[in-house]
Amino acid sequence: MTWTVYPAQELRRFADEWDALQRRSTDTPFLETGFLLPLLDVFGKGMERLAVLREVGTWSAAALLQPIGKGRWESFQPSQLPLGPWVGPPQATQGPELESLMRALPGLSLSLGLTQLDPRLNPRPPEDTRLRTLDYVSTSWVDIEDDFESYWNARGKNLRQNARKQRNKLQADGVTTTLECVTDPADVAPALVDYGHLESAGWKAGTGTAIHPDNEQGRFYRLMLEKFCRLGRGRIYRYRFDDKVVAMDLCIDNGPLVVILKTAYDESQRQVSPSTLMRQDQFKAWWEEGRYRRIEFYGKTLEWHTRWTEASRLLYHLTAYRWGWVRRLAAGTKPSAATAVPADATPG
Repeated sequence: MTWTVYPAQELRRFADEWDALQRRSTDTPFLETGFLLPLLDVFGKGMERLAVLREVGTWSAAALLQPIGKGRWESFQPSQLPLGPWVGPPQATQGPELESLMRALPGLSLSLGLTQLDPRLNPRPPEDTRLRTLDYVSTSWVDIEDDFESYWNARGKNLRQNARKQRNKLQADGVTTTLECVTDPADVAPALVDYGHLESAGWKAGTGTAIHPDNEQGRFYRLMLEKFCRLGRGRIYRYRFDDKVVAMDLCIDNGPLVVILKTAYDESQRQVSPSTLMRQDQFKAWWEEGRYRRIEFYGKTLEWHTRWTEASRLLYHLTAYRWGWVRRLAAGTKPSAATAVPADATPG
């Protein structure tokens, strides 16, 4: 078993091998090259590396990594990527493979951080003299089981009553609600313009992270969603009050699993909860369609998530050290920015 390290842009040449391994292991849509290549194209700095572990010529693990300081490497982890770009069997993060990877990386590698790991895909290993883990955030999901009415009736009384009151109010005001699902690649760009208008009118306008056709956010989501839509696995949901767009979701799937990457709504309409009404109609459509078995939010569990599900799990960071004394030395330092838990961990 041997690690080989390439410039990260070589992922384009090895796309078939990465995707085949990804399907055998993590099987998560945003860890496919259809997501990762646009991410590298837009947010890569040129220092990123693709590391590949082969066993008898077959890929058995792979990762996208970046240097973060002298002797230190970490996952390539832009905020748009919900989990760290590590693919392979669960046991590959347990120790020996990471030690051999550090020896293969350029220069003298003292530590290797794998950020935002999912215990459902990579069980959290026990700590030892050269391995440390750190809590990241809790994330939530919904399993699609039984029928939608059973699911909806199991939600909290407040959610069900508020949704009913808002619908009654809109009906009394003569407002028609419409849920649209954009799947044509040609419609992605104009849909993202609508999405950007929602974000730019809200709190993200002051943070510089709102999607715009001319910024990095806009370029990445357009490239990625057009690619997934060409594969029949990208969906942009747009919710209207009459002709006015009031809420939107950006989603991708791999068949049974759908991931809600980003959500935006018209904050001037918050009194009638447009995102809640969109979510109810969207979930009902997913139940009736029968295509999905699981809905993943993959952002920090917020209060509104708990209205839709009781399920959550804790994502974590993993750091491997070349020698035990390096771990002991690092224990006296603060976590890097990538390993600190942010106040708002929602992707994008």
